[in-house]
Amino acid sequence: MAKDTTKNMTAGNPFRLIISFALPVLFGLLFQQLYNMIDTMIVGKFLGPDALGAVGATGSLNFLIIGFCAGICNGFSIPVAHQFGAGKESNLRKAVANSLWLCIFFAAIITLFTVIFCRKILIIMNTPNALLDDAYRYIIVIFAGIPVIFLYNMVAGIIRSLGDSKTPVYFLALASIINIILDIVFIYCFHTGVEGAAYATIISQAVSGISCLIFMKKRFTILQIQKEEWAFDPYWAKTLCHMGIPMGLQYSVTAIGSVALQTSVNSLGKIYVTSVTAGQRLAQIFWCPYDALGTTMATYAGQNIGAGKIDRIGPGMKSAIKTAVIYSVFVFIILNLLSPKLLLLFVNKGNTSIIHWARTYILFNSSTYILLALVNIIRFTIQGLGFSNFAILAGLFEMIARIIAAFGLVPVLGYYGVCLADPLAWIFADGFLIPAYLRCMRICKKRMKPAD
Repeated sequence: MAKDTTKNMTAGNPFRLIISFALPVLFGLLFQQLYNMIDTMIVGKFLGPDALGAVGATGSLNFLIIGFCAGICNGFSIPVAHQFGAGKESNLRKAVANSLWLCIFFAAIITLFTVIFCRKILIIMNTPNALLDDAYRYIIVIFAGIPVIFLYNMVAGIIRSLGDSKTPVYFLALASIINIILDIVFIYCFHTGVEGAAYATIISQAVSGISCLIFMKKRFTILQIQKEEWAFDPYWAKTLCHMGIPMGLQYSVTAIGSVALQTSVNSLGKIYVTSVTAGQRLAQIFWCPYDALGTTMATYAGQNIGAGKIDRIGPGMKSAIKTAVIYSVFVFIILNLLSPKLLLLFVNKGNTSIIHWARTYILFNSSTYILLALVNIIRFTIQGLGFSNFAILAGLFEMIARIIAAFGLVPVLGYYGVCLADPLAWIFADGFLIPAYLRCMRICKKRMKPAD
């Protein structure tokens, strides 16, 4: 076993373990946001606000599909964490092998479906005619690259499930540099338009995924899969799908509400579409710590439940929540003071209306970020415990809230209804997740005795 890269999270101070694991995950997420931000900056600065709006008009659809792919891969990694925590190495390798077969299957099906139907979906979403062609040219490339998205998320999820949260970051750093270079080459030098940003994203993700795969194969001796372990196993396929599909659906169910909301935003006109795009791109950078804490808690809970140490889960989650509260206060102050200047990363100074409305969106959201923190921390903890169906229900509550905002608040309040959508979704999700977590812990305690 590669002791220098795996990390056992079933012993030691929970706070220190969570922070030491979360920081590399955070850096990885920041790198992901970096090349997303670079895409947005180059598109907005070099191609103009209409091109930026076109990319933004695909955001919820992108989240719907790519979120499902990432969710499946993250779900597949949870049984791997369980087996690692339990010390069952052969079962761990069988889970990894069957994850690969399932990812190949899902990648083929999803790529085919999305490439065929994406233009029709954009039309159904009321994408403004002025943005439709650019939106299609961008998202079709992203969807054609779904196999490499599966590759990176599957390999990174497996590596993190073994306690190594640093390695995926290194390869994402490399991918970010490649993405920035290719953005400039495609858009500025070759004048490819918005599809150039999509090419840069997919190529850089492919480099990251392949690099992670090579590293994983060479470094982790625990993953040297034997011939008989490569065989497709219905038991492991069922176990993985039981975790992966609900986790993917959780993202997709949440995204359905975002698609409904995006449809309402599109009906307000391209200025508001671009404003939401700029606001979301800036906000997503500051959301990364919440995602990092959530990802960390999935691995932490997964390893500890696999080892039978359920009494460590509560203190770990409390440490994550305290960290999130402190960060939420800090980021609210920063965004209140600096958001007008930070938005200039995406739009030119003369776009005063876009800056004003984007800042309005950010201020509404940042005042309720602690609600978002609770959604991520509690939901991923529940998933790590093995209750993936509860995650779908949390996503369902978010979807309902965004649909209410899209068809109830936006027609009455206009753009302010859009700004209220995310806080409302987080309130709905937390209202379900908090009692769901308590119930899951009670069930787990009945199933096992706490470790000494």
